[in-house]
Amino acid sequence: MDLRKNKIFEILFNKYIKQLKTNCLIKKLLYIDLDGVVADFVTAMNAHPLRHQPPYDKDPDTIPGLFKNLKPIKEAISSVNKLLDSKKYEVYFLSTAPWGNTSAWTDKRIWLEEQFGDKINRKLILTHRKDLVKGDILIDDRPNNGAKDFEGEWIHFGSDTYPNWEITLKHLL
Repeated sequence: MDLRKNKIFEILFNKYIKQLKTNCLIKKLLYIDLDGVVADFVTAMNAHPLRHQPPYDKDPDTIPGLFKNLKPIKEAISSVNKLLDSKKYEVYFLSTAPWGNTSAWTDKRIWLEEQFGDKINRKLILTHRKDLVKGDILIDDRPNNGAKDFEGEWIHFGSDTYPNWEITLKHLL
């Protein structure tokens, strides 16, 4: 009997939390990937002078310093600022850094600070398993590293449904 009571409590509690989030009484946890969503990694990678030299021709994301000077994706900075200022979301950045490129870990953090200042202080999570992170929404351009198995809603940025920040913001705000 106790198990049934616990299950009923869990169901009611989860419905209550969902209602609070729907009415903006509790902020939803929103995670935003960096590369391909906020920062233009592909253009930087293809333009880098080491891109076609071994060993970087096979693993271009291991080029030292590659993540340091990425250009923002069109409308990304203003859109993310709107989300950061929103009363609906607690925003974190959820990214993967190449294991073989230790400078990428630092470069991503510095890049975020340069773009958003103190607003993002301690709001960067680096992981190779996005499916293990608890939250409501993940904006990511690729299904890799657990993004497609994220427990909440996966917004597939750059897809036909969410091709850009304008459409993505309309969905979120």
